[in-house]
Amino acid sequence: MSRHLLTGEELSAEELGRLLDRALELKADPSASRALAGRTVALLFEHPSTRTRTSMEAGVFEMGGHPMVLRANELQLTRGESVRDTALVFSRHAALIGLRTGSEERLRELAAHATVPVVNLLSPLHHPCQALADLMTLREAFGDLRGRVLAYVGDGNNVARSLAILGTLAGLEVRIAAPAAFQLPEPHGAGLVDDPAAAAAGADALYTDVWISMGDDAATAARRREALAPYRLDDALLDRAAPDAIALHCLPAHPGEEISESVLYGKRQRIWDQAENRRHAQKALLELLAGSTRTIE
Repeated sequence: MSRHLLTGEELSAEELGRLLDRALELKADPSASRALAGRTVALLFEHPSTRTRTSMEAGVFEMGGHPMVLRANELQLTRGESVRDTALVFSRHAALIGLRTGSEERLRELAAHATVPVVNLLSPLHHPCQALADLMTLREAFGDLRGRVLAYVGDGNNVARSLAILGTLAGLEVRIAAPAAFQLPEPHGAGLVDDPAAAAAGADALYTDVWISMGDDAATAARRREALAPYRLDDALLDRAAPDAIALHCLPAHPGEEISESVLYGKRQRIWDQAENRRHAQKALLELLAGSTRTIE
């Protein structure tokens, strides 16, 4: 049976530590892994993507593989073919499958029927590949993560959930600060608060994400901006954190909304390292999952 990564909960703490170690090795020597030599990775995108697509496509190539990038409107899925049949066909041609989707149900159905590993490249509830890159970035900045504090401020979304799941697994104290209407329904090991200043106090890293989703209409966007305005990641909030604290953002960013321009492009951020580290962390993940398929092929 193939091993998947859908939420991050599939990893043990030991595996996560080894994966981050390997990601750092692959950043130092990008050509060190040829785990995908002569193999194809199917990458299915239901939505536009910048960091996920570029990092996955470049990473698979660096590992000797072929990234087969597919958009949903190019497949028979849009004409009624089932997810099950799509999974069975993909599994005959690809060593791994990545899916960026707007449906948790489609993600789980694909994984249920695929005979090769499936990686969640983003879904409504989870973004584990982003969290792996975030943890790698924190390792670069601070070394050992145990006991470090990561404070997320803003919308309690899929990124916040993945940070709670994988961050606590890595030994971080994770704090999620959000208004009640936008808070995670379950803590997943994190501390849930509504005061951004309290969350930021003494933290080693402050993290935020966009407030407005692509599908939000003007009225919804206005309500969200009003509710989330006190959670902006700016210099004043960053000053409440530890003296060597860093700012993180998964991008795309909207300067002046969830993050100030001075923080986004300032000296106290590691945001662009985060964007690069998507490639290295995902390569380590693909190497791990590709190894799990060798015995069944």
